[in-house]
Amino acid sequence: MVPLQDRNPTTRTAYVTYALVIVNILIFLYQLTLSPQELAAFFREWAVVPIELTASFRGELTSSSRPEWITLFTSQFLHGGFLHIGGNMLFLWVFGNNVEDRLGHVRYLIFYLACGALAALTQWFFDMGSPIPSLGASGAIAGVLGAYILRFPRAEILTLVPLGIFITTLYVPAWVFLGFWFIQQAFYGIASLQTPTNIGMQGGGIAYWAHAGGFVFGAILGPLMGLFSGKSPYDRQMTWQQRDRDLF
Repeated sequence: MVPLQDRNPTTRTAYVTYALVIVNILIFLYQLTLSPQELAAFFREWAVVPIELTASFRGELTSSSRPEWITLFTSQFLHGGFLHIGGNMLFLWVFGNNVEDRLGHVRYLIFYLACGALAALTQWFFDMGSPIPSLGASGAIAGVLGAYILRFPRAEILTLVPLGIFITTLYVPAWVFLGFWFIQQAFYGIASLQTPTNIGMQGGGIAYWAHAGGFVFGAILGPLMGLFSGKSPYDRQMTWQQRDRDLF
């Protein structure tokens, strides 16, 4: 299922979400200018390489001159292909504005980066010795999804649904769409414990544990950072719908 938009109004412009989309696209365009050898070196320098991160945590020397922990953040702005960045930016575009609306611009940016770093650490925990670069905004965006499902469980998501050879669209409650997404990531994470799961030029897989971890951390950090403070247009919309049901 592919999300197209949601029925969930906001009260402020999502400047941080838009900026994140633009920065990710600009960095991806820069990646396209690199040769395969240059791109591989670029990923090894700025993506999370689990075996290097493990060595840095042990106090050992690594192949890089910069602190290895920085890659927990820089890796969030790297992508392995058009489908990778296209899918990530679509999910961020659909769900990010409402979470930013509730948290505010500064707290939302901190929340986003923290979820991405914690998601990367989750993936690292399950594959500490991997030499394959791990990269992408998926973990941070999964955190946004975890916050969204808590705050707006009944928001309607316009979804593109393939039915065999036919494709249709329908509105699906957020708790159904995102709940299914999380269960899918957790299941694939368990199923892939013995296989390379980091997305990168060498592996080409998907970091399912980063997705699941980001989702869980987003659901934890969101309320702690003010996700439920104040009323939103969504709350008023739900109140009006409840009143209509009570009247009839």
